[in-house]
Amino acid sequence: MASSSPLPRHDGQVLVVGGPTTVLDLGGLRIVSDPTFDAPGPHGYLTKTEGPAVTEDRFADVDLVLVSHDNHADNFDDRGRAFALAAPLLLTTTGAAGRLGGPAKGLGAWDTHTLTRPDGGELTITAVPAVHGPEDGERDADGEVNCQVVGFVLAGDGLPTVYVSGDNASLRTVTEIARRTGPIDATVLHAGAARVPGKFRQRPVSLDSARAAAAAAILGAPVNIPAHYTGWAHFTEGRDALEHAFGDAGLTSVLCIADHGTWLSLKP
Repeated sequence: MASSSPLPRHDGQVLVVGGPTTVLDLGGLRIVSDPTFDAPGPHGYLTKTEGPAVTEDRFADVDLVLVSHDNHADNFDDRGRAFALAAPLLLTTTGAAGRLGGPAKGLGAWDTHTLTRPDGGELTITAVPAVHGPEDGERDADGEVNCQVVGFVLAGDGLPTVYVSGDNASLRTVTEIARRTGPIDATVLHAGAARVPGKFRQRPVSLDSARAAAAAAILGAPVNIPAHYTGWAHFTEGRDALEHAFGDAGLTSVLCIADHGTWLSLKP
């Protein structure tokens, strides 16, 4: 039986739960991004192949949930939705906030929200653009590929600046983020080269391994933590591909990857 006691906090560290789901303990705050806690099984046209390394009851003390988009089960499944809606605050896209209600606040690209930290400082969360498919993919009336998605940049005095990519496949967008935000100390990159039959000639709708390494190089971050590369059948590139891609790019030293459920430092 799962324990209901909160997992001890590890300030300045990150834990990848599985799929895209990541826990960031930063500035005395506990942040969970893109919660997916369901057991393996089908979700419409997507199939979950692995359960979470840590169950959601261990993160009941969450201060903030980040949801890059609510449209796809691999980023926001049933138990993840229940977890997010029970949180004190949920930051997500403007469209998702309208659909979810409750604690959800919608942010458009470059909008910010600031939280007070337990030490009296502040943590500022900036929503940043994401393109959930190829650059030349068909766009809707709002200019979105696939659906509205945001990433997030977390920053505060005395804290590492962390970029959480969300489902973004665009290096052009990564370049814009690097230009507008300044130095990034650590990234959580949604990789896995997700491919969906019938969409975009099955080209990736998230970063493939080579583009993940390129994103790390563009941002110049000394710590790069991949997520979203295992746990669902439509993820097509796993840990081995990421390690090879970063190695081929001469970036092995900035890749920070471990078994899910392992705390990883945001500092080199």
